Amino acid sequence: MTVATPPSDDAVHTGVLVLADGTVFRGRGIGATGDSVGEVCFNTSMTGYQEILTDPSYAGQIITFTFPHIGNTGANTEDIETITPAARGLILRADITDPSNWRATRHLDDWLKSYGLVGLAGVDTRRLTRRIRDLGAPNGVVAHSPDGIFDIEALVAKAKGWPGLEGMDLAKDVSCRQTYDWTEAGWTIGGGYATQDKPQYHVVAIDYGAKRNILRCLAASGCKVTVVPSTATVEDVMRHSPDGIFLSNGPGDPAATGEYAVPTIKGLLDTGVPMFGICLGHQMLSLALGAKTTKMQQGHRGANHPVKDLASGRVEITSQNHGFVVIPETLPADAEVTHVSLFDGTNEGIRLKDKPVFSVQYHPEASPGPQDSHYLFDRFVQLIAEKKAA
Repeated sequence: MTVATPPSDDAVHTGVLVLADGTVFRGRGIGATGDSVGEVCFNTSMTGYQEILTDPSYAGQIITFTFPHIGNTGANTEDIETITPAARGLILRADITDPSNWRATRHLDDWLKSYGLVGLAGVDTRRLTRRIRDLGAPNGVVAHSPDGIFDIEALVAKAKGWPGLEGMDLAKDVSCRQTYDWTEAGWTIGGGYATQDKPQYHVVAIDYGAKRNILRCLAASGCKVTVVPSTATVEDVMRHSPDGIFLSNGPGDPAATGEYAVPTIKGLLDTGVPMFGICLGHQMLSLALGAKTTKMQQGHRGANHPVKDLASGRVEITSQNHGFVVIPETLPADAEVTHVSLFDGTNEGIRLKDKPVFSVQYHPEASPGPQDSHYLFDRFVQLIAEKKAA
């Protein structure tokens, strides 16, 4: 059994990360006490840890932050992507930093405890990240016990027994349970979040684990947004007479969620209503077109990923969070690849040649991340306007 020592040998070991292969990383427990099992991944973002921890796409995952200073801006009630975090836990290099920001309302450690999130600090995150990069994202258990006593063998068994994300439908766990309207738009200093009370168009968003800032971007683009559950049928969507249909981001294996979502998407494609998908929505649109997806070794998670727009040649710096990818060679002839990753050449976007339908793998809402890709929401609204004018 391999035991990785923390940066400081005299640190109190009140927390551990135990991987399914028996590797143990010891450190200092943070957040809630107890243990949590999931897939261990890493995120390279330098900002936005609260948005990351509340992104529903992280369901089933333990997040390793490669940026060493987490907690600087504290926590608040505004920088969240869903009310209840779906992530399983977090791993840090250094202890949580005390907040130093005018918007902070509480310490991050207190916020973690309030949501039952188990974490570990004092870990060699470079070593852990290299391990994930080279060998793939492992299953693991993060545990926090103030007395420093852990049953390592039992934790290894728990990590080994967890089935992993491949083949797992997690969208149903983070989707809304009933239809609702969304009117909250963009945030400004001194004004908070705006309200969209004069929409030009009506968009129905299918919620596979939608981030709030995506819905805000749709509202800010002039849309009334009606959010429906991931299990919505064609009839459930079309009874709202939408001008546009949005397929949201979300967690888990797209092929598993596609068992019930793909038939709906196929039916919606036949209506001719403009459609826009992001992340999991992009993957399931591709599945509905007959393409296939596959699990990546390490995934793309961070706010600094370069993506090339093949039509314009422009390179966008994007925010990403996905562990599955569309295999472009399996796309049908009427689907055109529009964007590719400059990190590894994987697919980052498609459009249909004969319908007002497109999608991207990355996160144009920039929460957290750069705003290079906000234009995609305007592109969606333009397709809606053209369709209505035709």
